[in-house]
Amino acid sequence: MRKLSLLAAAFAVASVNVYAEDTDKVWTTSAELGAITTTGNTVGTSITGKIDAKQELENWSNQYIFSAFFKEDEKTDENGEKVTERSAERYLISAKAAYKLDDEFEKLFMFGSYTDDKFGSYTKYTTLAIGYGTRLYNSEDMHLDAEIGPGYFTGERSTGETENGLIVRGAASFKWTLSESATFAQTLSVEYGEDNTRTIAETSLTAKINGSLQMKAAFLVQNDSAVPVNKKSTDTQTTLTLVYSF
Repeated sequence: MRKLSLLAAAFAVASVNVYAEDTDKVWTTSAELGAITTTGNTVGTSITGKIDAKQELENWSNQYIFSAFFKEDEKTDENGEKVTERSAERYLISAKAAYKLDDEFEKLFMFGSYTDDKFGSYTKYTTLAIGYGTRLYNSEDMHLDAEIGPGYFTGERSTGETENGLIVRGAASFKWTLSESATFAQTLSVEYGEDNTRTIAETSLTAKINGSLQMKAAFLVQNDSAVPVNKKSTDTQTTLTLVYSF
C-alpha cells in the first residue's frame, strides 16, 4: 500500500496546473498492441501492449505511460497431461510532469513509476525523482534530450526482501526521422543506487502504414546490478506491434 500511495502522489504532482490551463491542452496519444502464438513442438502465447499519452500545456509538458506483457506456455506435466503455465507477467505505470523554463527545451521535471513483475528479480519496484532536463542536440530530422536528478526507490525482491534508498536518475531520448514514413528511436534510463542500479534501454524502428497506423519493431533491455542467485540480471524483450496514434 505504501508503494501505491507513493505512486499516487507522483500522479498528483504530475497534474499540477493542468486544470488551470485546460483550454490550452493538446494531447498526443499512441496505443500499441502485439501478440505471438506458436503451435507444433512449442505451444505458447505472448501479448504486449502500451499506451503513451503526452500533454503539452503552456507551462507544462506531461507524459503518462502504461504497459503490460504476458506470456503463457503449454507444457506436459509428470502425468503426461498438457497444462498451461504463465511464464511472464509485467505491468509498468509512470507519470512525468516537466515545468518549462525560459529556454524552449529546458525543463524542471518530477517523475514517478511503479513496476509489478511477478517473475522478475524485483517483483515490485517504485521510483520517484526530480531534476533538470534539456535538449543536447537539435536539427531538422533528429534530436537528443537528456535529464538528470536525485530520487528515491523502494523495491521488493523475488525472495521477499525489501530495499529502499536514495538514487541518481539519468535518462536520454534520441529520435531520428529517417523519412516521411520511418522513424528510429532510442531511449535509455539509469537509476543508480547503493543497493541496485537499474538500466533500461529500448531501440525501436517505426514505419507508417497510413495516417494513424504504424508498425513498430523494438528491442528492450532491462538490467539490475544486484539480483538473487536464482535470477538473471538482464531481461530482454523483442516485439513487433501495431501502433495507433490519435
